[in-house]
Amino acid sequence: MSSDRYGLLIDYEFCTGCHACEVACKKELNLVVGQWGLKVYQDGPRKLENGKWEYNFLPVPTSLCNLCADRVKEGRKPTCVHHCQAGVIEYGTLQELSKKMNEKPKTVMYSK
Repeated sequence: MSSDRYGLLIDYEFCTGCHACEVACKKELNLVVGQWGLKVYQDGPRKLENGKWEYNFLPVPTSLCNLCADRVKEGRKPTCVHHCQAGVIEYGTLQELSKKMNEKPKTVMYSK
């Protein structure tokens, strides 16, 4: 894996589903109604066999996500990372993100 490729690491264990990342991305990319650079999906609520409930929110980058190339060129974080209220989206090299992903369950990685 090349260390100069970048991506997002999303920890959906603590995503609250506030949609701040989704709104910030939409504004950053100036997308029209119905288009999303990043979309938050809801999974659940679902009752598990052990009686507990599972309820997840997962921000998913779409094909329109460019990892905020213009912002990153200016030395800033992608807007979804900057606006994430729960701090569950990280930006970095795929190598860095892979190490973090290896240490933390309920994470997904996105690369471009």
